[in-house]
Amino acid sequence: MQSGLSLKISELRKSGPATIPERFVRDMTERPTLDTAPPSPNTVPVIDFSRLVKGNKEEHKSEMLELTRACEEWGFFQVINHGIDLGLLKSIEKVAKDFFMLPLDEKQKHQMLPGTVQGYGQAFVFSEDQKLDWCNMLALGLEPHFIRVPQLWPTEPLKFSETVEIYSGEVRKLCQHLLEYIAMTLNLRADFFEEMFGVAVQAIRMNYYPPCARPDLVLGLSPHSDGSALTVLQQGKGSPGGLQILKDSIWVPVQPVPNAFVINIGDTLEVLTNGKYKSVEHRAVTDREKGQALYRHILCP
Repeated sequence: MQSGLSLKISELRKSGPATIPERFVRDMTERPTLDTAPPSPNTVPVIDFSRLVKGNKEEHKSEMLELTRACEEWGFFQVINHGIDLGLLKSIEKVAKDFFMLPLDEKQKHQMLPGTVQGYGQAFVFSEDQKLDWCNMLALGLEPHFIRVPQLWPTEPLKFSETVEIYSGEVRKLCQHLLEYIAMTLNLRADFFEEMFGVAVQAIRMNYYPPCARPDLVLGLSPHSDGSALTVLQQGKGSPGGLQILKDSIWVPVQPVPNAFVINIGDTLEVLTNGKYKSVEHRAVTDREKGQALYRHILCP
């Protein structure tokens, strides 16, 4: 079920400086507290991928220990020096932003159909009474190819499909390498998860959170954990950092590290590790002045 409102968030600001439709206004217990800074120790771990791949023995050992800590204590970490061309990161941001800035009728050509999770709009809208996220999303199945729905892939902007293909291929390789190192932190063979999962399902979700006059009343993305094995997230350049994770009952902002990817452990890995590695609840909040974009790659068995 798609609400008309869920497709017109980008246009809502035109209705007035502080007008928020009731469908988006959260109950008091769900509203974000935006002026509470987290304690300084609550910093999401940062993993230097280059030290895992080509560091000396001590660097490799140190980074593996940090990766273990990140998976056990946080379920989230940021990856720097990942080897993916920074120009490609800029390109995916550009085509995604250009798509979301298209006129509404153009975007609706790729509208998500009821009961599906691919296309443009909002997924998981089940009733007219449900509170909506302050977000529009474009979700596309990538691998294996039979899950793709070609008519939902935008033809505008130009090079959208080409850029997504190249970008998703590079992110998939990064996921595969990270799963190898995660397996080794568990004293398993490096190819353990690859053999278990086979051809893993891969999807991309591009989320755009328009500026909101009352960010204290809405959520960009409702709290949830991911059912995936791994999720790879790129926060748009200049983003105010709307991603938050639940750590020790506190919502902790994930401050974007330039050119880094945010990685989170999904439910699948938590189950497979008997709860040793954590799939953590997270959400997105909005900003009064700046729109925000998050690009999520989901890898599932």
